[in-house]
Amino acid sequence: MKAYLAGLAVMVAVCAPQVAMADDPRDPAMRSAAARARDRAEIQRLNRNQLEYVRRRDAGYAKDWAAYNAAQGEGQGRYAPRSDYEETAYDTPAGDARRDAAAYQQSRRQYEQDLAAWRHAVAQCRNGYYEYCAR
Repeated sequence: MKAYLAGLAVMVAVCAPQVAMADDPRDPAMRSAAARARDRAEIQRLNRNQLEYVRRRDAGYAKDWAAYNAAQGEGQGRYAPRSDYEETAYDTPAGDARRDAAAYQQSRRQYEQDLAAWRHAVAQCRNGYYEYCAR
């Protein structure tokens, strides 16, 4: 175990300075303007490559989503295409939203009644009325 810890300590001591120098503004290799220009050019090349990759990937996604939407018959009937940035997900008449809200209120009232009955049964059970314990 001690040999393992000693080996680990040596490895950390050897690797830590290189990791610390990765973004060091006082890196001796970056003192010349030419070295900084090469570094800047390499970063720009990497960024361009990544941008190209992301554009190709997104174009593929867009093509796949278009095929999916066509297969689903999007644009027909009640669920027409809509922007991802719309404020609501409802694409239905206001009456549907009101009906949904009323149904939610009714189910919430039923839940509150059931919860009150359960709490009453628990209290009765704890008070010794064991017929309430089976509920």
